[in-house]
Amino acid sequence: MIPKSLYCHFSVGLRIPLTVILAAALSACAGFSGDQPDEDGPKAFSSVEIQTQERLPKFSEQPAQKGMPSGWSFYRLAPYKKNTAYRLENYQGKTVLSANSKRSASGIAVKLRPHPSKDLWLEWEWKAVGSILEADNTERHTDDAPLRILVAFDGNKSKLPLKERMTFEMASILSGQEMPYATLMYIWSGKSPVNSVVDNAFTSRIKMIVVDSGWQNLGQWRKHARDLTADYLVAYGEMPGEVIGVALLTDTDNTKSEVRALYGDIELVRKP
Repeated sequence: MIPKSLYCHFSVGLRIPLTVILAAALSACAGFSGDQPDEDGPKAFSSVEIQTQERLPKFSEQPAQKGMPSGWSFYRLAPYKKNTAYRLENYQGKTVLSANSKRSASGIAVKLRPHPSKDLWLEWEWKAVGSILEADNTERHTDDAPLRILVAFDGNKSKLPLKERMTFEMASILSGQEMPYATLMYIWSGKSPVNSVVDNAFTSRIKMIVVDSGWQNLGQWRKHARDLTADYLVAYGEMPGEVIGVALLTDTDNTKSEVRALYGDIELVRKP
């Protein structure tokens, strides 16, 4: 625990926002749970401990419906942010998750039983239906994306620099959620090249990895398979801890724009 006497000294230098470090990295995954509010609906709902899952629930195994997919929990980034509308749709013969963002930012998350990261891959498919022409993920004021998937990792926070530990403490106080030790965020970026690692403007504990770039592949399903250990080593320069959660996010709040996107199944696959 960081002494309270240090908060005053450091708090001015800690630029906590990015809506409180993506609401303590969207998942850490202990977060807020319940039915998704309407896009402009209620701004408050109960905070409860969400159930730990053994695996990521598949969208394709569920019926099309309005509301949260089974096993996933809605996650608000900030009370003043509009909510991205998520729903399960029957699309081209299978159930997928649609995301419709209108100047909004919210996500959904799964808290996982800790999975050893060795030989663990993340596989998924997604489709961007619309573009965000002003999006630039290297600039905090235009950091929007039609598609993002976050993977949260456990680790020893006590070895981090004091400033990072302060960021963790303040994010926990402000959001009510504990940040994970580290987060990989796979994104569809408007401008950054594929495989580039984009640093977060507020904390070194979130690294964005670009897997799709530009808008030439709009309307096409894009399939990805990523070696989590290899990507973590590139992003953080050390071996990863256990995977403790996965989340997704479609956001257009910074660019004040609108976009529609589709997520297929997301899976963690062991490949010895």
